[in-house]
Amino acid sequence: MPTTPSLPLHPPPSARLRLGAEPRQGGSARRIDGAWWPRSYDLTAELPGLLAGLPDRWGHITSVLVNGPMWSLPGDGMPVADQMVHLRRTESPRAEPAVCLLAPGHGRWDLLVVPPTATEAEAERLMTTATATVTATADDHARSTLPEPVPEAGVGL
Repeated sequence: MPTTPSLPLHPPPSARLRLGAEPRQGGSARRIDGAWWPRSYDLTAELPGLLAGLPDRWGHITSVLVNGPMWSLPGDGMPVADQMVHLRRTESPRAEPAVCLLAPGHGRWDLLVVPPTATEAEAERLMTTATATVTATADDHARSTLPEPVPEAGVGL
């Protein structure tokens, strides 16, 4: 019986990812757990690398919520590492560009998204600021100050 040659599997490119030093805990005021600098807004291409770069303690991510119309979504889900990941989009105009990762029984993690068009210096600044420790109490209504998003090439503020 003839066999079909299998295509070589190429690992996804490593994620450009920086996580906060401490995990978020129950009453923690930190609302951003890290920063991610994707190479594009094509979630099909970017998500496998991101999920592969996450710590094992985060568990299996089953749902991803992205903010903004710029993301290319392949329907309501896609297989990643032989498991289905559900995808959703929100278009909250007041929220910074972010991705929310959900793992049942493990938690929720929010990552600031650095625009793919950012320079290395801009990305470094955004990632450093996003992962800085935020000190505030649950009663504080003031949110930590995140840097302004870097505009897309050719797009004004």
